Order: sequence, then C-alpha cells, then structure tokens
Amino acid sequence: MRIQTRLYTKCQNLLRHYSNFQYKPHLVRDHWEPVVGLEIHAQISSATKLFSRVSTRYGAPPNTQVGIFESAHPGTLPVLNRRCVEAGVKTALAFGCTVNKWSAFDRKHYFYPDLPAGYQITQLDYPLASNGKLEFVMYDLSRRKQTYRRSIELIQIQLEEDSGKSIHDKDNNRVLVDLNRAGQPLMELVFAPGLHNGEEAVAMVKEVALILTRIGTCNCRMHEGSLRVDANISVHRPDEPLGTRTEVKNLNSIRSLSKAVDFEIQRQINILESGGRIINETRSFDTLSNETISMRDKEVTQDYRFMPEPNLLPLRLHDSLEPTCQYDGSLDINDVRATMPELPEATRQRLMSDYEVTLENAILLVNNGDLLDYYMAAMAVSNRSSRLVCNLLLNNLMGFLNSINADIKDSPLSASAFGEIVDLQQSGQISNTVSNLVMNAICIEGDLRAPTQIVIDNNWFQLSAEDALEEIVDKVLSENGQLIEKYKKSKKKKKLFNVIVQRIKDASENRANMKIISDIVLKKLGS
Repeated sequence: MRIQTRLYTKCQNLLRHYSNFQYKPHLVRDHWEPVVGLEIHAQISSATKLFSRVSTRYGAPPNTQVGIFESAHPGTLPVLNRRCVEAGVKTALAFGCTVNKWSAFDRKHYFYPDLPAGYQITQLDYPLASNGKLEFVMYDLSRRKQTYRRSIELIQIQLEEDSGKSIHDKDNNRVLVDLNRAGQPLMELVFAPGLHNGEEAVAMVKEVALILTRIGTCNCRMHEGSLRVDANISVHRPDEPLGTRTEVKNLNSIRSLSKAVDFEIQRQINILESGGRIINETRSFDTLSNETISMRDKEVTQDYRFMPEPNLLPLRLHDSLEPTCQYDGSLDINDVRATMPELPEATRQRLMSDYEVTLENAILLVNNGDLLDYYMAAMAVSNRSSRLVCNLLLNNLMGFLNSINADIKDSPLSASAFGEIVDLQQSGQISNTVSNLVMNAICIEGDLRAPTQIVIDNNWFQLSAEDALEEIVDKVLSENGQLIEKYKKSKKKKKLFNVIVQRIKDASENRANMKIISDIVLKKLGS
C-alpha cells in the first residue's frame, strides 16, 4: 500500500508540473507546440564515493575502484559522505532552492548486471532540496538571433548513487561490467517542462554546467560522464492538452542533446500527422544515425518497489542564520552559504553595470573563466576603455590565438603586455592596424620585445599632425586622378571613398590617424 501511495504521489507531482506548464508559444511545422523537460545527473566532485571511502578517480582500469560495499558483500553498510551533502546544499543555494532540513534515502529496486545489490540508494519523496529556479539567456553568437531570457522551475535536487557501466561486446555476444562507476555520488536536478527545442535545451544545460563548475560541485565534463541528461519530450496542438511524452536517456554531449531533442520532436509530429499515436517509452540516441531508438516502453508502470533505506538515518540539517535555530551538531546550511562564490549571472550583470560590457560580450567572457580572468587583469588600470579592451581581446587577440591553436591561458601575450597595447591605441599613439601588427609579432612571430619597444623600433607611431597628413592626402589624390573623377560623378560614393582612404592608409604605411584622414578627404573632395 505504501509503495502504491508513493508512486501515485510521484506521478501526481509530475503531472501537476506538466499541467501547470505555461510559456510563450513556440510553434514548429503546421502549428505544433513542443514541450521539453530535462533531468540532469551531475557527478559530485568528491575524492570518494557517496557511501564508502573508495576513490572516484576517472580513467582507472576497469573494476579497480570497487570496494566491498559497491560489490554488495553481505553485511556491508553505507556511510554518507559529508562532502557530498555539502555539495548538494551548495548547489541548492546556487539555484535558489529551499534546502530541506529533513530528508531521507530510499531503495529503488531493479535488476541489472551493473547493480550488484539489486537496488539503488536515492531520494524520492523527501529530497535534499526543492522549489528552485534557473534563469538563462538565449543568444546565438554565430547567427546573431534576437536575445531573450528564459526561466525554468527546478522541481527538486536529490542525492543518489550511480550504477556501474555495462559494456556490450557485440562481436563476442556478451556484456562486460565495469563497477568503477558504481557508488559514484550524483545529484539529480529535476527541471519542470518549459523548453521548446534542442537549442534551448543546450543553452540551459550550458548554464547549469557553468553554475556547477563555478561553485565547484561538479566538473561537468560530459565526455567523462560527469554530466548526463535525460530529456522528456512531447508535442501538441495549441490550446489542446499536452501530448504523450517520451524520455530520451543518457545524453552525454551537447551535440547529442540538441540533435536528439529536435529529432524526437520531428519524429512525434510525423507520427501524429500520419494518424498514429505516441507511445510512452524510453528511448536512446544513436550518434551514428542521429536518431532516437526505442529501448523499452512505459505503458505498464515499472514497479521499483521503493522502500526506506533501513541502514541510513534521515539526513538532518540546520541553519544558524535563522534566529530560532538551535545547534544540534548537524551540517550548518549557513556555513555552506558563506562559501558561495559570485554566480555567472551576477558576474554578467556586474560586467554590464560596472564596465559597460555588452550582454553579448559578457556572455563570452563569463563562459570562459580564463578569458574573464585575462579581461579583469587587463582592466586593472582604471582609466582603460572597457570597450577597447573587449574589441582588441575578443576580435583581435583571440583570432591570433585561434590561428596557433592556443588557449587564452597559454597566450604568448601576457595580460600586462596586452594592456600596454590598449594604452598605446587609446592614447592615439598607434592605430588599430598597428595593434594587430604588434600582436602578430608577439603571438605569431614569437617576438619577445615589449609592445612599446616593437612600435619604437619599427617607427609605427601614429601620424596625427594635420599638416603632415594633408601632404600625404594631396600626394595620393594627385596620383589617382581617374579615381577622383569617378568618385565625383558617382551617386554611390561610399565604396569609392573607402578605396581612396585605403590608398592613403597604405601610403602612410598604416601610420595615419584615419579619423583625421577621413575629415581631410571629405573636405577636399566634398560630401
């Protein structure tokens, strides 16, 4: 009776979130509305497993990080890892969740070769935290789509142990089992449905990964399995009830997530338009065919025979920030709160307000911690132009580093030397072209001289004296009589004007102040 009640409550909670789901319609072909909800499994950054002191080191030989508890030796008991609880609380605070001061563990029974005990220890009815929210920005840096913000409800965060890994050897018709992953500490983040497509799913997971990495609770290396995503997907007509959903399991890359969600949306639309019906089932994603494949149906509810974990007491926490709180020896939520770093969205807002960085540039900087550190080091001098620093860093320097396959942390141009280039250009001593020449000399050619010395040795200081610049302009205009006549007769002068200015720039060996040059040319040729 208790099992049936618990399963009924779980189903009712999920249905409530789906039935209350509201969002701005995002229509696909023939006015179908897709609905996507994600469940994210994040491996906690901990030296040992959730219920034992066995190492969690990635890449160890198969079955070398397995203790007597993970292999289900009779009489072995779980001992909860305090570090994992702290990580769970820290994650809950980062997402604005209510941290439950009383939570409990359950046994979820199922029988797979990679689960020696026949059950997984998890949290069902009484999770560690609930009622959080994630806000993220949708902005396509490559196609320059319109920016908009999304807000998704985080239903709950629960602690649980991972299972082992099954390796299917089709050539020899056998299944191999590696139990190194068994017992790894996980946080499951269950989000309410609220996404529209694979692009939004990717943006949301990237923001989650950014937050978890910033607070240090998960390294989020999807290629190592540290972050895995399950996607619940359905489609329906506007103003009609939500459709039957399918679940695509174990998406372990950003590319797979995007392709799986978009394929599944289109697959369901095709079935419904051909008169078929969607089956409530679990599917996987084939990276070779870029298609989702049926694993098992959910038409008959699987009985996991949930029961309270008898070998673990309920998890009790307290919060010393609350005036009525009495210390009882349990973990203090406020102690964890005190260690919280600045979150990514707060950093973006600070960059925009304190440094007048655009939202697009703030996204780029925050998405790369090393790039952000480099920017902040370059901005250590108070009178430097943030706009100029961003332009030279994101548009110029990163281009040189990409050409030599170097990361910003390995840049041959130090942040202080980069700041020197910024100062030279900001003061009008060199042009943007010369800034590029100096960066090229240091990054590509391996020049070890300081930027100012490179400018001095090459006589690259910008010419700004009007009389000297006017002489150069007069000389170039006299040598390009046909071009000048063509310019004067043309109705579309902008392109020809740019050609004239470029020839003057070349004649000055890239040293001319181009703003002054443009003014002189316009004065001599007329508008």
